[in-house]
Order: sequence, then C-alpha cells, then structure tokens
Amino acid sequence: MKKTGTGSRLRAFLRSFLIQGSWNYRTMLGGGFAFAILPVLKRLYRDDPEGFRQALQRHSEHFNAHPYLADLALGATCRMEEEGRDPEEIRRFKVAVRGPLGSLGDALVWVGWRPATVLVALALALAGAPPWVVVVTFLGIYNAGHLFLRIWGFRQGLERSSRVGDALRYLALPRQADRLAGLAALLLGGVGGLALARSLDQGPQALLWAGLAGLGVWAGSRMGERGWSPGLWGTVVVTGVIFLFGWFA
Repeated sequence: MKKTGTGSRLRAFLRSFLIQGSWNYRTMLGGGFAFAILPVLKRLYRDDPEGFRQALQRHSEHFNAHPYLADLALGATCRMEEEGRDPEEIRRFKVAVRGPLGSLGDALVWVGWRPATVLVALALALAGAPPWVVVVTFLGIYNAGHLFLRIWGFRQGLERSSRVGDALRYLALPRQADRLAGLAALLLGGVGGLALARSLDQGPQALLWAGLAGLGVWAGSRMGERGWSPGLWGTVVVTGVIFLFGWFA
C-alpha cells in the first residue's frame, strides 16, 4: 500500500469543507469531491501523469451525499486509492454509499441536530439571555456536532476503507437520528410553552398567542411528520414577532 502521508490527508480533509463549492445539477458534489481528494491523487500519481488524469476524471463524476457525511466516503476513497484498488471497484463503492450517506445525513442533521440547536437558542432567548449569548450558544453547539461528524467520518473512512458500513452500524446513526428528532420535538414543546408564558404579560395579545399555540397543536396532530418542519419555522417566526412586539411596545 502506498501511504500518502499525514499532510496530504489533512489537506484533503480541509478541502472537504468546500465540497459544495461547485455543486451543480449534473455532477452535484462530484467536482467538490475531486477538489478535496486532489492532494492525495497528486501524491499517489506524481510519477504517472496519465494515471493522475484518469483518477481525477473518475472522481469528478456524479457523486452526492450529505456534505457532513461525505467525509466518510472521502476518507474511505483515499484509503482505497492508497491500497491500489481497481478503479471500477472504487466507482462502485462511491455509487453504493452516496444514497445512504445522503438520507442518513438529512435525518441526522437537518431533521434532528439543526432544529434541536435552533430550539435551544430560542429557549435561551425566551428565558431572557443576552442576544450575543444566544448566538454564541447556537453557533458553538451546532458547529461542535458538525465538526465531530466530519472528523469522525474522515477518520473512520481512512481506518476502515470500503468497510465503512461497520462504522455506521457501530455508532447506530439511524437510532441517533431518531433520538435527536425526539429531543427536537421535546424542545419545540418547551419553546412553545415559554413563548406562551412570555405572551401572558402582554394583555390582550395573550389571546392571540394562545390561539396560535392551539392552532399549532391542531396542525401538528393533523399533519404528523409532514408538519414538523413548518411547525419549527412557524415557531421561529412567531417567537420573532413576540420579541419585536416587546421591543417596540
């Protein structure tokens, strides 16, 4: 196996933060993936210009995944290139993992982690925390999870190569996604309660906010999971209106 060294791997990982920079409808993350893996390819094919050209071309092909979990595929692909795997095997691997990494990342981050961190920030705001505390808390918590997922994925890919499915099963990410969604739902209820409690000091407006809260409960019971995202952002909007009303009253 040809090892490319820590420097090339580190540069590949850092470049993965720009993996969406050339996103398009034809190759989606393909161009970004090729950009990220470029330092590794340059090291592996430094004496083979034609092999480098072919490797770069095949990694520029269509690829799609959640941007935070794409590092799992990137790390595994770097390792497979170092191992000298057949190009067709590497291509089949990338095709096989792009769907699961996309759907799992959406459930874990967009449905679970991001709403949960937004709601934590809203709860702090409703509790009277200064705006800078709210912003710093949200950015700190969200990016801690985001960076952990990227670093964990890249390391697991490098260690396990094409066996990255073992890492996903070990960490039980689908179960973690369900738990995060449940936590976000719990936080949504808490934020709704805080918003309603805050509005009770506003005289006649209390009836308006109480009515909106009742409408939200009814819509949630009728729409089920389809109402989760509209419910979250509806809560954000209503909370923002409450704050604006309080500031300008």
